[in-house]
Amino acid sequence: MQILINMENIITLDNIIKNYFVGTEVIRALRSVSLSISKNEYVAIMGPSGSGKSTLMNIIGCLDTITKGQYILNGTDVSKLHDNDLAEIRNKEIGFIFQTFNLLPRYTALENVELPLIYAGKNKKERHDRAMEVLEQVGLGDRVTHKPNELSGGQRQRVAIARALVNHPSIILADEPTGNLDTKTSYDIMKLLEEIHRNGNTIILVTHEEDIAKCSRRIVRLRDGIVESDETNVSDMKLAAFSGV
Repeated sequence: MQILINMENIITLDNIIKNYFVGTEVIRALRSVSLSISKNEYVAIMGPSGSGKSTLMNIIGCLDTITKGQYILNGTDVSKLHDNDLAEIRNKEIGFIFQTFNLLPRYTALENVELPLIYAGKNKKERHDRAMEVLEQVGLGDRVTHKPNELSGGQRQRVAIARALVNHPSIILADEPTGNLDTKTSYDIMKLLEEIHRNGNTIILVTHEEDIAKCSRRIVRLRDGIVESDETNVSDMKLAAFSGV
């Protein structure tokens, strides 16, 4: 087992507190969470419903702000940034993969993948060339003109993965990436994420499925808004953990 040490942290969360207010009631979603993730780590975040894992994912993804604490993302303190600055950070630093794919139905695979590059101000040729490159990387070079309803669930998720990669993000944040897929397709998607990790990407996987979490190198478990455990995954099974594969 190789434990990565003395690597530059790409994410540092220091005593993160997140409260929500429902009328006069205070919902304490995160209670002083501290966590560091290094470049090229592959981390799974797990926890039961109400544990705070979705809140933590939203904070890591700059989709939500913290109540108290500090969040450093790739050298930038994003704790106090306003919405416009957070949107810019999201587009530059984070590639999102969602359970529901979040593809625009009227756009082709190529056009869906190009979207982050439009927001980044890239010209048409740059957008086309880079989108084609990542679609080839995920095995969809022959499906670039297809719209989402002309693709299988696994192919749609591959488009979403290509879109997540297109801007050369600092981290890939995958939220239940196999939640809508069958076992065989889930295996294929996790195999692709493993390949992306080997290519040097940092991956943070949010899941409630043990088999999916076991594909990672480190598993962080939340319960009641705190980190219950944070352990290196020593399993040699990885992708073989999928039953029926």
